[in-house]
Amino acid sequence: MRNTLRLAALGALFISSMAQAADLIPIDVHRDANCGCCKSWISHLEANGFKVIDHVEPDMSAVKQRLGVAPRLASCHTGVINGKFVEGHVPAEQVLALSKRQDLLGVAVPGMPTGSPGMEMGGQVDAYQVIGLRTNGTDEVIADYPAR
Repeated sequence: MRNTLRLAALGALFISSMAQAADLIPIDVHRDANCGCCKSWISHLEANGFKVIDHVEPDMSAVKQRLGVAPRLASCHTGVINGKFVEGHVPAEQVLALSKRQDLLGVAVPGMPTGSPGMEMGGQVDAYQVIGLRTNGTDEVIADYPAR
C-alpha cells in the first residue's frame, strides 16, 4: 500500500512538472560565450515564465544581420520569439507584448542601460526605452523606463 501511494505521489509530481514545463514560453537567445549580462537576462526571462534555448555564437554581428536587427538598435544579445527579434535587455513584459504586435519586426533596448533586466548594478537605474521596429522600417517607442 505504501509503495502504491509513493508511486502515485511521484506520478502526480511528474505530471505537474510536465504541465509546468509545457506552460513555459519558448525563446531562442543568441549570445557571446563571454558575456555575463546575457546570462543575467536569461535568468530574468526564466524567472518570468520563459523556456530559454541558449545559443552561444562565434559571430553575433552575423546573427543580428540575419535577423534584421538595425545597427542603431544593437546591444549584446539577441532573442528570437515567434520569428521576431528581441534585442538587448528588454523586460519580460515587453517580450510578451510583442506577440500582440503584428506591425513589429522586433523590439530592442539599444546599448546596455544600467538597471535594465540583466544590468542591475547596486540599485542604480538609468532611464531607457524599449524601441519597436515596424515592418515599414520606422521606430516606435514601446515603453519608457525612467531613471530611479
